[in-house]
Amino acid sequence: MLRDDNEIREQKPLALAQKGLRWPVVLASLPLFGMVAAFGIAPDTSLKDVPVQQVVLDLELPEISRTATTDITFWRQERIQRGDTVAALLSRFEVNSRDTANFLHDARNAKAMHQLVPGRVVHAQTTAAGELLLLRYFPGGNEQFLMEKTDGAFKLSEQPVELEAHIQMKSGVINSSLFAATDSAGVPDNVTTQIVDIFASDIDFHRDLHKGDRFTVVYESLHNDGEPAKAGRVLAVEFVNQGTSYQAVYFQADDGSSGYYAPDGKNLRKAFLRSPLEFSRISSGFSSARFHPVLQTWRAHKGVDYAAPTGTRVKATANGTVVFADWQNGYGNVVILQHQGQYTTAYGHLSAFAKGLRKGQRVNQNDVIGYVGATGMATGPHLHYEFRVSGVQRDPLRVAMPAAIPIAARNMTAFHESTKPLTVRLDMLRDTNLAFLD
Repeated sequence: MLRDDNEIREQKPLALAQKGLRWPVVLASLPLFGMVAAFGIAPDTSLKDVPVQQVVLDLELPEISRTATTDITFWRQERIQRGDTVAALLSRFEVNSRDTANFLHDARNAKAMHQLVPGRVVHAQTTAAGELLLLRYFPGGNEQFLMEKTDGAFKLSEQPVELEAHIQMKSGVINSSLFAATDSAGVPDNVTTQIVDIFASDIDFHRDLHKGDRFTVVYESLHNDGEPAKAGRVLAVEFVNQGTSYQAVYFQADDGSSGYYAPDGKNLRKAFLRSPLEFSRISSGFSSARFHPVLQTWRAHKGVDYAAPTGTRVKATANGTVVFADWQNGYGNVVILQHQGQYTTAYGHLSAFAKGLRKGQRVNQNDVIGYVGATGMATGPHLHYEFRVSGVQRDPLRVAMPAAIPIAARNMTAFHESTKPLTVRLDMLRDTNLAFLD
């Protein structure tokens, strides 16, 4: 059997030679050394006389058409830098001067092209010759802007985008202010505002915050093409205020109703918010005797004044009906809302009313009804807010607010199934600092 194998090895080179094929020794040397151990070549055998032949083959390459290269298109992307202009972006995209001039002319009235957001990504389709075919820009929101070349001109169109939801988890500690803490934790302002709104009936963020208070939040982050587009809804949040823990989870029932609830199903939305402003400071509280800065006399102050910049949004503290929206003596521009039963609220010194607000209109809790101003008897911009029970002013910071309706019994099973994963996340993060978790 060994004899047959040797005969086969000897016949292969001969067969190749008979076919006219050349057997380069430089290639054959590899199996030759591979057989040293098998055939026991003597260590002193000289290999320097083994002939080595270099084989060079001419390969015919296909001709490359010049017109073919000009038809190739490229997709490029550039991240907007602070101070960038459209012209600067087109230059980095290597767009030729003719298309740059045409684009700037055709896009002169496109607001999106004049509101470049640093950090956002712009995509462009160009040719090898620098011709711009399409430019796509997503500034945020739910639409992307396309500038597409058609018949030599660039035309703007807006198209909806499909945003992908990613779950984000962040936590932090209050050292100075809530916004400073959320900024340090990388939490978007929109999420911070939602946290304030969720706990507005239980925590007065104007005066109740203390150093060492903690928060943990789980929220949606909406992405487009892998890039963060905007913050979405808060799904779960815990806020520890002066040692007391407040938890909230989001739930939407089959009938479409939704809201934030405690893990046991209790509705966190009271019938009335504690404050009609998202953020401000109390400049004057409810008092039976206060020195009036305009009248220069002592008199009762039957409301709460919130100092805030002119134009700050004023929200309805509960669902109700507009019974007055006009000028009224020292109140200046004032809105009065009638709520269920014996409750009314008043919002004075407004700089302006919300667009379209009128007597008889229904408003919902958190709807914007006007803007902070200094109309009437006011020495500076602030909101004068009154909470009235049967026409008598009561201190809104002390009066017991009626509770809202909890989860219906028929929805409790679905509620627990939906919110259990959210409470698990809060429990997991409670003792962990995830300020820099992405």
